[in-house]
Amino acid sequence: MPEPRSLKFYQADVFTSQPFGGNPVAVIPDAQGLSDDLLQQIAREMNLSETVFVFPPTDPAAVARLRIFTPTQEIPFAGHPVLGTFFILAELGIISVKEPVTRLMQECNIGLFPVELHADDGQVEQVVMTQPKPEFLGPIEETEDLYKVAAALGLSKHVIADTKWPIEAVSTGLPVLIVPVRTLTAVRSIRPDASAIADVCRRYGANGIMVFTTVTVEPSSTVHTRMFAPSIGILEDPATGSASGALGAYLVQNGVVDVGPVTEIIAEQGYEIDRPSRVYVRVDSDDDIIQSVKVGGQCVRVLEGTLRF
Repeated sequence: MPEPRSLKFYQADVFTSQPFGGNPVAVIPDAQGLSDDLLQQIAREMNLSETVFVFPPTDPAAVARLRIFTPTQEIPFAGHPVLGTFFILAELGIISVKEPVTRLMQECNIGLFPVELHADDGQVEQVVMTQPKPEFLGPIEETEDLYKVAAALGLSKHVIADTKWPIEAVSTGLPVLIVPVRTLTAVRSIRPDASAIADVCRRYGANGIMVFTTVTVEPSSTVHTRMFAPSIGILEDPATGSASGALGAYLVQNGVVDVGPVTEIIAEQGYEIDRPSRVYVRVDSDDDIIQSVKVGGQCVRVLEGTLRF
């Protein structure tokens, strides 16, 4: 029999400072030579919302190329996997960090994007990524479609319609359907229908549904959110960087929050599945036009090991 191959892996919890909170991501720091089929098999074995494989960049401006897989498919872009990966690469000394801020470029399947590592006393305290400029893909205006969205979430349509804000597909790298809900109680009562959510997402070209309310658990939070993406293998996500960036753009565009040249938002997520998370979103605007969206958070390493196959 051939000798088994071995591969080091690490796991970080992202958008939290506490182990077992936030959103876990598996990171393979050296994925050179692995086939696409093997990448998918490893991601399925890890069975997390995402697993990241690190390759040398094809563009010399970047320090690393990231390929991101859910248990069922490769996705072109994501939030918490990028933050967790750069946190792990810094902890391992694969990339060098200077205080207070180290600015790098990461390469993913949709291009090059900046990443910032904020450090103090030798420790990375926060990782921040710049996302693509937002695309507003259009609101849902048909009453019948509002019923379908509400039914997919197990909600009455009134708790959505009464907010007076639109259901809208927005993308800052991955399209997501943003759904406003009037109360925290209603958000917590959601009983997602995976098949119906997948159908709604297909109809609007979205990867998932992000629900939000401005009623929060923590006084310092701006919004309370839940994210459902069964069509890419994630029924409920504990913390979603890509969707939180899209949500930040939506909140600014629709005047849900007080808007200035710099709008800072804290989204709390994951409470309903016992993985509380805090996602920091910054939206920079000029003359009422959104210029950039950044998403950041804390990370903690919780696991390391060796895959044998």
